[in-house]
Amino acid sequence: MSITKLLFCWPRSALRRNTLFFPLNAPLLGPMELRQLRYFVAIVDHGSLSRAALILHVAQPALTQQLRQLEEELGVQLLHRSAQGVLSTDAGKVFYEHAQAILKQVADARSAVTQSATRPSGNVTLGLPHSISGALALPLLLAARERYPEITLQLTEEITGNLNEQLKSGRINLAVLFDDGQLTPFACCPLVEEEMRFICRSDSPFAPTGSALSFPQALSATLILPGLQHGVRPRIDSRARELGLETANVIEINSIAILKSAILAGMGATILPAAPLLAELDSGAMRSYAIHSPVLSRTVALCASKNIPLTNAGNAVKNLVLQVAAELCGSGRWVGAHVLSPMA
Repeated sequence: MSITKLLFCWPRSALRRNTLFFPLNAPLLGPMELRQLRYFVAIVDHGSLSRAALILHVAQPALTQQLRQLEEELGVQLLHRSAQGVLSTDAGKVFYEHAQAILKQVADARSAVTQSATRPSGNVTLGLPHSISGALALPLLLAARERYPEITLQLTEEITGNLNEQLKSGRINLAVLFDDGQLTPFACCPLVEEEMRFICRSDSPFAPTGSALSFPQALSATLILPGLQHGVRPRIDSRARELGLETANVIEINSIAILKSAILAGMGATILPAAPLLAELDSGAMRSYAIHSPVLSRTVALCASKNIPLTNAGNAVKNLVLQVAAELCGSGRWVGAHVLSPMA
């Protein structure tokens, strides 16, 4: 199958974000070749026309001409050029996201009509939140290599907010997300229910005397928590509001690695699932405590776009994620998680 051109008839509002405006006198968009999109993405990825030309095996003057033609068709400047290389303009950043999504969807379309249902092949991109990847990523990669050697599984680790946007735009095929009541744009399968625990350094002054503490007691500690873009924080804040409480004494850290270091330095405690801190818990450097009154948990779901169909390879990976999650929960290797998927 040969797909050489796409006709773009986007409204100008589709290429605007925040305060980015396209000029009113810009010409209507005409036929845009896929190679122009590939060239533009390569230039941005490599930060240089000369490096992109080398990678693409295209003469640099030809690459420059295609870029100029693309900018003329769009009526905007996409790149700032300098002796040090190229940088995307605001318009270029928006167009780069669209170009990536379009190229991926074209590749998926080719895969969908050429691959065998019995031997799925092709690329599948799965997005994982930071707090889930430690439990799921490696077992999933090992299972995919064994069961589907012709599928290239690409894992991307992001904060939940970014995964939502990437799944909507088609830049990723699947994502593990937290069911916060905002997943209606996606087709979702429940995956696991994950217990959230109070975790601190073993000798922390915030450690309770018993094996558990109440949620209000947990909130009274200095808490080291991810920001609101992460799936954990909104869950904690919403439960606090339900009880008329506040998460007042909070240190926000959006990196799991830095969050671990801050806990080990004695700066405070956290409320998280056990999985991302399992190595520290197993070594005895940290301890975890059950939370009650109320119990805190979060529902984890496997999501796909409602508008972009999965390829055979995408469906194979979807089913594999459900199977691996069930196996990890059944064996106790996904600590604190209880399977919800229909594969259990």
